[in-house]
Amino acid sequence: MNTAEPTPTCPQCGSNKLYKDGLRYLADGTTVQRWLCRECGYRFTDPNHKRRSKWKNPPFNLNLENCLNDKCQGNDDPEWRDSTSLGRLVQTLATVEKEEKEKSGQAGAAKTEKADIRGKIVEYLWYLKKKGLKETSVNDYGYKLGKLVEAGVNLLNPEDVKEYLAKRNDWSQRTKATTVVIYDGFARWLGLAWDPPCYKPVRKYPYIPTEEEINQLIAASGKKLATFLQLLKETGMRCGEAANLKWADIDFARKFVKITPEKGSDPRILPISDYLIGMLNNLPRKSDKVFKASLTSIKTNFFIARKKIARKLNNPRLMEISFHTLRHWKATMEYHRTKDIIYVQQLLGHRDIKSTMLYIYLEKQLFQSVNDDSFHVRVAKTPEEIKALLEVGFEYVLEKDGLLFFRKRK
Repeated sequence: MNTAEPTPTCPQCGSNKLYKDGLRYLADGTTVQRWLCRECGYRFTDPNHKRRSKWKNPPFNLNLENCLNDKCQGNDDPEWRDSTSLGRLVQTLATVEKEEKEKSGQAGAAKTEKADIRGKIVEYLWYLKKKGLKETSVNDYGYKLGKLVEAGVNLLNPEDVKEYLAKRNDWSQRTKATTVVIYDGFARWLGLAWDPPCYKPVRKYPYIPTEEEINQLIAASGKKLATFLQLLKETGMRCGEAANLKWADIDFARKFVKITPEKGSDPRILPISDYLIGMLNNLPRKSDKVFKASLTSIKTNFFIARKKIARKLNNPRLMEISFHTLRHWKATMEYHRTKDIIYVQQLLGHRDIKSTMLYIYLEKQLFQSVNDDSFHVRVAKTPEEIKALLEVGFEYVLEKDGLLFFRKRK
């Protein structure tokens, strides 16, 4: 029976609330776990690594930008094996499989089968990479499948997967549905026949914070993270779009950014404020990208900063704010300001307006008790005056005494 290895404590503050933060690769092919403290943010290496020198559970959320681009199939070059992430992974898997095959008995056979499954996962991730999936998507697939293997699930037996999902009462319907989709692709790649279970995620309306709460998070964050959050707040772009933003995409003279879309959205050119331009100018330009760190690192820093400010201000609502929350907030506020759903659709880059219709309901519910009946009123007599008012967004209201009355919300 495999016993779970104890989680170390932070040498800085003594907390045992930690995130696993990657691995340190040693010269002999073994790995050392790195940890990130959720309390103080201190990053350290597992102090008990000498007693845990074997890589028993290789991770599958590797940085595939460096490892999957290597031609690993049939490569016996020692330099390649020692210098690339995938090379070390393949070498380690081969070592584990060889050691386990030397053992006899049922336990040895079970461990060998587990190593074989891990090897299949690596091959599947390489297959997804060759199909053109983004690195973040491939990492998500590997992370989910790796978690199932660590839990003792036999991925070669679909019924074992279905039974495990049925017993996970602590998982939401959305998490289970996502796991089913990921495993379904893996099973079809292996040629396994199975009847996928049906999990329907519960639809929830997104959380919309106040602008004051967003400003509190920005003010409590570091220079780079604060700039990242301000960019999301002003433009409503996705966090992945912001993380991939390049300096060449920013026009400082005309004060706009060009957004390279993701997830099938339309490209956009959006204005930015002088305040955001000042924040961007304070960032170092060490690469062609504005934010050199990966999106995963940015998220980790955000979670730490969010937790600290939520505790300091005793406001648990701040813990509900995520990067995508700022996109929902921007869309809701813009529709409230303009009442133009087409404009909001173009702002977000939605190709289907049905995705944007959500913000009509959100705006109505959030501002139903707010007295916002202030309008600009204009009067027109001639066709030229009428045309000029309509071109700037005024709406016709009524006609009285030969005069045409128009209004536009302030």
